[in-house]
Amino acid sequence: MTRILPGIIAMAAIVVASNILVQFLFGQWLTWGAFTYPLAFLVTDVMNRVYGAHNARKVVFAGFLVGVACSMVGTQIVGEFGPLVTWRIALGSGLAFLTAQLLDVAIFDRLRGGTWWRAPLVSTLIGSAVDTALFFTIAFSAALAFIEPANDVSWAGEILPMLGVGPAVPLWVSLAVADWGVKIALALIALVPFRIIVRRLGAELA
Repeated sequence: MTRILPGIIAMAAIVVASNILVQFLFGQWLTWGAFTYPLAFLVTDVMNRVYGAHNARKVVFAGFLVGVACSMVGTQIVGEFGPLVTWRIALGSGLAFLTAQLLDVAIFDRLRGGTWWRAPLVSTLIGSAVDTALFFTIAFSAALAFIEPANDVSWAGEILPMLGVGPAVPLWVSLAVADWGVKIALALIALVPFRIIVRRLGAELA
């Protein structure tokens, strides 16, 4: 456990920071949390490459527990428009994180024998897509309003051009597309620190 403690600490820090930064808008379609949360995939992939899938899953579960704790705290803090975290957002966040991260671990493990960049890139792209789809659908889709009937998310269903220029879709779809776009960009950028960190840890373990 001691050897993966830095990974657990890093994952916990990312989850806490993302839960705080998601409260602040960056432009019209994103929050600042969109730029920190994808780093969770970097942590998972580094742990997977260096210490194996079993230990990577331990880091994921630690991050999940921290995320659940943050969500529970958020549901008890009432802001101007109600609780900072609704039960739908808490449920969507938890399920999306756990599903996407465990999927990332499984895909990475299957591809670990190939070219060094293939496993982290493919696993992160697929995991990110699943994460985005699950979270925004559970948290904001009108079809799932029965999850929390008292929570009015009609604002997320407003029909607008996608990202202001595309076909007419519910607002939450534009938010999801913008979020996934950031995750794709960061998945590519993260290949550089992934390579550096893995080499450094590999040298220390040698």
